[in-house]
Amino acid sequence: MILVVGGAGYIGSHMLKLLREQNEPHLVFDNFESGHREALQGSIAVQGDLRNPSDLEDLFDKHPDIDVVMHFAAYISVGESVREPDKYWKNNTTGAQNLLEAMLTASVNKFVFSSTAAIFGEPQYVPIDEDHPKNPTSPYGETKLAVERMLDVFDEHQGLKSVSLRYFNACGADPDGEIGEDHDPEDHLIPVAILSALGKKPMKVFGTDYDTPDGSCVRDYVHVNDLATAHLSAVKHLRENGESRQYNLGNGKGFSVRQILDTVEKVTGRELPREDGPRRPGDPAILIASSAKISKDWKWKPKYTDLETISGHAWEWHRNHPNGYRA
Repeated sequence: MILVVGGAGYIGSHMLKLLREQNEPHLVFDNFESGHREALQGSIAVQGDLRNPSDLEDLFDKHPDIDVVMHFAAYISVGESVREPDKYWKNNTTGAQNLLEAMLTASVNKFVFSSTAAIFGEPQYVPIDEDHPKNPTSPYGETKLAVERMLDVFDEHQGLKSVSLRYFNACGADPDGEIGEDHDPEDHLIPVAILSALGKKPMKVFGTDYDTPDGSCVRDYVHVNDLATAHLSAVKHLRENGESRQYNLGNGKGFSVRQILDTVEKVTGRELPREDGPRRPGDPAILIASSAKISKDWKWKPKYTDLETISGHAWEWHRNHPNGYRA
């Protein structure tokens, strides 16, 4: 059985839907601090917190059939991590260590980790491959890199095998419109732009003087469903006694903030009033992925690479759920 830690969140809930479609037995562990019970859609959950080792001990004691763990339970805001680094270290790194130690006590040695492109910092070249130097520019990136390094040690000394999947910008929503992105506060670009189109949130462009074609940040946007399929491939790899791996996940294309806003205007048919603002601390100018390694090893390729399609899926979710799951 797969344990999905943080399964009530944005990416975790899309993972749950895929597991249900595959008839894959699974269990959710979530503190529901930012996740939504409505996003579980029938998946069974246990409430608990990674920062409380006794919650994890009790979980593994009661569910000895767990053989693989997926970790989606990190704090994810770059800006917040700069303002509150201790919060990120406690949850993202200490919480992950607690989980790994509980796994080993329960003789569970297969782990899929949601990592991030933020471990690379300012790129020395693009597209960014797995061997690119790792120099995070935010505490968020530092906490994720610390877990990756921890996993190397747990592999070498404890035999715990892992796959770290380094997301670039997760985006989009379930094409069926059943689940989607609902953060509070919301600071991801595509949903913020859509909420602005709905009159819910003002639209600000953070940084207009980057060394990019239009002066705004450039990012690689990868659909949340494509991330879920990569996780399923990671589970298959580990269950076949595969060695530990690290992979970048992106679509290999870069889109600027202004391009995203133009696309959201086109998809929604609504004008987005925009206000230019200063750069945010910790934001690199350009992040574009090379996913050649996972494509070669596992034949993984993103299904949804067109920006209009990605934005259209997100628009359908937000248009039909203007207040998110609270509706």
